[in-house]
Amino acid sequence: MSFYEALQQQTAAERDYLLGAPIIQQTMAGQVSLASYKAFLIEAYHHVKHTVPLLMACGARLPERLEWLREAIAEYIEEEYGHHEWILNDIRACDGDAEAVRNGTPGLPTELMVAYVYDRIARDNPVGFFGMVNVLEGTSVMLATQAAGIIQGQLGLPAQAFSYLTSHGSLDLEHIELFKGLMNRLDDPRDQAAVVHTARVVYRLYGDMFRSLPLS
Repeated sequence: MSFYEALQQQTAAERDYLLGAPIIQQTMAGQVSLASYKAFLIEAYHHVKHTVPLLMACGARLPERLEWLREAIAEYIEEEYGHHEWILNDIRACDGDAEAVRNGTPGLPTELMVAYVYDRIARDNPVGFFGMVNVLEGTSVMLATQAAGIIQGQLGLPAQAFSYLTSHGSLDLEHIELFKGLMNRLDDPRDQAAVVHTARVVYRLYGDMFRSLPLS
C-alpha cells in the first residue's frame, strides 16, 4: 500500500466527521440559504489567505534532505497566490461587504485550524503541513464543483459568485495527482506520522468550521 493510500485509510473516521456536518448534508440535498453560503465564503477567506504564508513557513523549515519537497512548494506558491481575493470577489457578487470580511475575524474553529497548522510547522515537523493539504484539496475534489452547481441552482446567483468553488474543484484534481506523488516519496516514518496526525486534527477542526455555519 502506498503512503497516500494509507493516509486516506488512517484518516477515514475524521473525514466522515467532516462530511457528516449537517450543512454539507443539506447543501448536497439542495437545501441551502444565501446566509449559509456567505458564511462559508467568509470562513474560507480567513483560512485561504493563510495558504501562501503557510507554504512559505513550511518551505523555510524543511531540512535539506527534503529539497525536492521545497521545490514543489515553490511551484505551489505561484499557483495559490491571490486565491483569497477570488473569495472576496465571490462575496461581492453575493452583495456582501468584502472589505468588512477582509478586516474582520474568523470563527473560532477556523482560527484554531490555522493556528494549529502554524504551530505544527514551527514546533513539530513542518512536513505535517501536508496533512492540511490532504484535507482541503481532498474535500474540494469531493464537493466543490458539485456544491457550486447545487447552490447556484438553488439561489439563482451569477456565475461570478462561484469562482472559488468552481476553480478549486477542477484545479484541485490536478493538485491531488501532484500531492499523491509527493506523499508517496515520503519514506521517513516520522514525516508520514506527522502528515497523518495533522490531517486527523484538521479534519476535525474543518468539520467544526462547517458545523459552526448557519443552516438558514
